[in-house]
Amino acid sequence: METSILHQIRKRAGKIIENQLLKTGRVLDVRCWESSDMIEIDLHLPSADMHTWNQIPYIKLCVDDFTFRDYTPFGWDAEIATCSLLIDTDHDGPGSRWAKSLRTGDTIHYLKTESTRQAPHPTDFVVGLGDASSLGHLLALQQLTMPKARFDGAVLLPNPINGKLLLEYFSTPLNILPTASEITDWLLKQGYCTAHTWFYLIGNDHFVAELRKLLKGLGHHNIRVKGFWS
Repeated sequence: METSILHQIRKRAGKIIENQLLKTGRVLDVRCWESSDMIEIDLHLPSADMHTWNQIPYIKLCVDDFTFRDYTPFGWDAEIATCSLLIDTDHDGPGSRWAKSLRTGDTIHYLKTESTRQAPHPTDFVVGLGDASSLGHLLALQQLTMPKARFDGAVLLPNPINGKLLLEYFSTPLNILPTASEITDWLLKQGYCTAHTWFYLIGNDHFVAELRKLLKGLGHHNIRVKGFWS
């Protein structure tokens, strides 16, 4: 009984502190990709200063009581403080359940927006490599790369529908490949300049570790890595 009462007191106190710290936003639209686990979400975040998003940002969103997940907006309009998320829900977890529950007009809560400390090199060629969990990050990298002709990359998407819809919905040069071995084969054929190409590896920890090892073996050293989970 005492343990239960203490738990309730801690939960109530935590909720008060959480409410004092959290900012709010509004869901403008939710689009579930047909026959896919990808969910596209448009948000209005009136407290976020998107003019400062010169590096790839992330939003620490409250997806459940005392539970936060970081998501990278793949596109944003600083003038009207709107941005979009692309969330892969092909796994059971609080983030996936939260994304699936959202409806237009819902209020969302977030702790902060922050930089991932990643930005495309200002002059060299930029190559993004990732998996389904990193689509938002890759598209944000593409948005920040100017001119667009400096951007290239590949993404691991085993579900062919995801790849088809990605190319239909977005103007992106990303190559859609169904297996990690095909990404390896694709990289070996590209012949990127070691001195003037920067690689950005995003996604599952094991996946990005293998890509980094491959690139190092090819003589590349301009590599930035962001792993999402083991």
